[in-house]
Formats: sequence, structure tokens, C-alpha cells
Amino acid sequence: MEFTATTTSSTMFTLFFLLFAFTTSATTNDVVTDRDGEALRNGGAYHILPLFGVKGGGVELALTGKETCPLTVVQSPSAAIFEGLPVKISSPYRTAYISEGLILSLAFASSPPCAPSPATWTVVKGLPEGQAVKLPGYRATVSGWFKIEKSDLEYLYKVVFCARGAGTCADVGVSVDGRLVVTDDEGIVVEFTKASSVAYA
Repeated sequence: MEFTATTTSSTMFTLFFLLFAFTTSATTNDVVTDRDGEALRNGGAYHILPLFGVKGGGVELALTGKETCPLTVVQSPSAAIFEGLPVKISSPYRTAYISEGLILSLAFASSPPCAPSPATWTVVKGLPEGQAVKLPGYRATVSGWFKIEKSDLEYLYKVVFCARGAGTCADVGVSVDGRLVVTDDEGIVVEFTKASSVAYA
């Protein structure tokens, strides 16, 4: 019994240490900042914008294929709605700010009435465009999470998707028709601005 208790205590200590180390490493990376240089807040709503000067605007929803409700995440082609729709950026970790490499959930702060709520981003496989970023409603979803990483350009970032169990992550890019896709090529470089409104337009 004494041996079992010691072993159990040792195992619990090891598990606690590993959890602490993982949590610490996930929250001590550089904080992600917006265009104004302020740290992104955990649970805050932001516009995700492409590198200034790149054609197109922020991210929004579009109806594609056989969808009867807009479930496809796209880059807006219109300068009139350049900022796109606000995206809520959240992490399950109890941290006030979003750090690079932190496990994230991305969801539109608002969506059309026909769309699922919350309007969480998912990745769907087996589509003609490859692995596409969409709202819930498709069966062939890929289990995983998003995160934000520093790009090669100073003060700018890229969004990546990590498939659970795959051990690797891939950039989120934009297809030729504007859809957000997970790609083995270089993804789109983005910056963030605080959302001034959360209303669906």
C-alpha cells in the first residue's frame, strides 16, 4: 500500500508539472498586438485584415456550392466593407491576452439567423478547393484548433490551423475565388483591428 501511494503521488506530481509547463509555455510567448499596438484580449472581437495594400478586405461569410445559408468564410472582395465581420478570438486558457501559439477558437461575433450559433470556425475536408474554413453544418470536419503566429513581416501575423493528432500545423490562406483554406503554401499575412460593431450586415 505504501508503494502504491508513493507511486500515485509521484504520478500526480508529474502530471501536474507537465500541465503547468504546457500552460506556462502556451501563455508566455509574445503577446499578439493589433494595428494600434495594443494586446489582443482573450474573448475580444476583432477584424482580421490582410496586409495593407493587398487586394480584398476583411473576412466575412458567403453562400457557396449547395449551401442554403452562408457558411463559408471568405475574404471580402469589396472595399466598401473592407473590415469584414468582427471575429471573436478566444482561448480556453485563463489568460487576459492572446499570445502567439496559444490554442484558439475563432467565431464570428454575429452571423445571419440561419447560421449556427455560436458561429465558430471549423475546417472541412474533401471539398474541391481542399480544406476550407466554414461554419458548423458539414459532416467531414477536421478536429483541431487555430492559433496566431508571427509572420516574416514585423508586426504582422498569420493564422494557422493544427489538426488534432497530426503533429503539424498549416497556414490559412485564400483561394483564387476568395475562400479561406488550409494550405501547404504560404498563408495570408494579416493584422487585427478592434471591432467597432458586432452587428451582422
